[in-house]
Amino acid sequence: MSDHSFTGRPAVRQILEALFFATDEPLTIRQVIDIFDLLEGGGESGKLTTDQILAQLDDLNEEYRQSGRAFLIVKVAGGYQFATRPEYGAWLGAMVRERSRRKLSVSALESLAVIAYKQPVTKPEIEAIRGVNADYVLRTLLERNLITIVGRAATPGRPLLYGTTRDFLKHFGLNDLSELPKPREINELMAEAQFEVEKRMLQELEQKREEDSSDITAISPEYLGAADEIPPDSPAGEGEGQSAQQDGTKDLQSEQ
Repeated sequence: MSDHSFTGRPAVRQILEALFFATDEPLTIRQVIDIFDLLEGGGESGKLTTDQILAQLDDLNEEYRQSGRAFLIVKVAGGYQFATRPEYGAWLGAMVRERSRRKLSVSALESLAVIAYKQPVTKPEIEAIRGVNADYVLRTLLERNLITIVGRAATPGRPLLYGTTRDFLKHFGLNDLSELPKPREINELMAEAQFEVEKRMLQELEQKREEDSSDITAISPEYLGAADEIPPDSPAGEGEGQSAQQDGTKDLQSEQ
């Protein structure tokens, strides 16, 4: 499809570039088509198709690569949005660290993980898994729009059900929930980490045993042998001589 299939307005590629640049959340292909239909009157002759939009996005990304730009249009959370290229991650990470005030706490991450894998899930279920009250954490996650209320459970009291949002996908760079690490993969990673810890502990114990062994063998054999010999002129030697003399005197008296 030509960039100038519609008259009286900029080329399709530039319009797409403007849309994805200006949006603060990922735009789906359906939304893009609806935007064009809204301004173009929805005529079938000039209607954009999904393949045409994807082809234009591919052309834009190729143009960005060839010109060495630091960004691309990527698919995230079911839509498309501008994002920086991976090689600039270190600099972006430094910028994020400067904003550590808004960093999620460990307890918030733990609760978010429970919700992500168990959703829809109730507050009592989250508290039963974590073993602590979840009121403050849930309020924080709701304020950050990482979770939302998706309904009520069909149990006594009708507790609220919580699930993750599109902002959750955006926050962690996921396209959908299927990209979450599988529990088996997490267990394997934890097992590998535990193995490394145990291996390091064994190495440290072995090193300590070798050091203790080298300290013992460092003592001179002559010193060890000398400890068994008692010099004749030592107090111990004198005592032995006197004892032997007394025994001889007793034997002589008995003979007389």
